[in-house]
Amino acid sequence: MVTQAQTSKPTADDVVVITRLLNASQALVFEAWTRPEHLVRWFGPTGYGLAACEVDFRVGGEYRFCMRSPEGRDHWVSGIYREIVVPERLVFTWNRRPGDVEDISESLVTITLEPQNGKTLLTLRHEALRSAKDRVDHRGGWSEALQRLVEFVEAT
Repeated sequence: MVTQAQTSKPTADDVVVITRLLNASQALVFEAWTRPEHLVRWFGPTGYGLAACEVDFRVGGEYRFCMRSPEGRDHWVSGIYREIVVPERLVFTWNRRPGDVEDISESLVTITLEPQNGKTLLTLRHEALRSAKDRVDHRGGWSEALQRLVEFVEAT
């Protein structure tokens, strides 16, 4: 089944693209995205922790995370793994639980990892966001999370 997130033409307001060069192997960076014991150590914006991290890592499998803010507010996200190419590419849907902050519709996240002289170039593409505000909010959250990922993999 093809979803709207996969077929609609992106506009400037509904896409976030962020790249980072990580001083870590492609395999380690991929594992950081796919193993719960790694995800709980870095996933989420600065100051957030994962109070719950459930991963059924296979195409068609689901994930479910509870990101807890420093103030103790829970933000649930979930989705389905659409594509897995070890250790190069990961595609998954992104959903907020209905009633959480806003009713955010399903969007799509693509992570690509390219080896570069012993380092890894990560590109995150989050598309089918609902508005310019969603794009700004997600760019901020992903930027903070990716900085935490950089720190995690470089310390591992």
